[in-house]
Amino acid sequence: MPDSTKGLPVNTSQRPHGRLLDELRPIFIRRGVSKNSDGSVLIEIGDTKVLCTANIEHGVPHFLRNQGTGWLSAEYGMLPGSTNTRSDREAARGKQSGRTVEIQRLIGRALRQAVDLGRIGERTIRVDCDVLHADGGTRTASITGACVALHDALDRLNTSAFRGWVAAVSVGIVSGERRLDLEYREDSRADTDFNVVMMEERGFVEIQGTAEVSPFPPQDLDEMIALASKGIAELFARQKSAIAS
Repeated sequence: MPDSTKGLPVNTSQRPHGRLLDELRPIFIRRGVSKNSDGSVLIEIGDTKVLCTANIEHGVPHFLRNQGTGWLSAEYGMLPGSTNTRSDREAARGKQSGRTVEIQRLIGRALRQAVDLGRIGERTIRVDCDVLHADGGTRTASITGACVALHDALDRLNTSAFRGWVAAVSVGIVSGERRLDLEYREDSRADTDFNVVMMEERGFVEIQGTAEVSPFPPQDLDEMIALASKGIAELFARQKSAIAS
């Protein structure tokens, strides 16, 4: 896992709320917010707020039956009032958007790295991430918060299936500057933006990146990955602190 800060941007920019280029938004992780779930977390990263729950059920999808292993699936959704203009519930439209499907698949892939599915038997872990308020980085906040909810659900199951912390953050180039943890005002005008998912002590789980305006050189990629790694290291510490408290 990259740990060098060489080449990271100089903190000279004035970002929204006065943040430095390599500074995360304020983070709050509150556990046990849903008494009916095996694990639940309300995560707030700046003005982005996501309710993450994890519930363990008996049984697995048909393609895993009688194999002695479990499964994890994830669902993601934005509540109607999570953005400035109300959006209809996707259930009312009868179809999920391509964006929703893509995000919940990302969450599922990321969190399956955090659990040894062979240790939970033929059970399915269902993770739900509901965005209460969106201000950029909803998918990365969902992964970071849901991993804590997953940890608590597995702890209740009394198993050693939890393999390690998984967290995610956004990073991008805005006005020619490499910035960590983009909020909506930055993400909406980014020249380049990435979502980076990592597992502690194991490395990268997934990297999603797009040049929105024009191609970027390899040096910018290396520096954005280093910037994301720095931010995710802070998120790992916040996850463990939430469990300790």
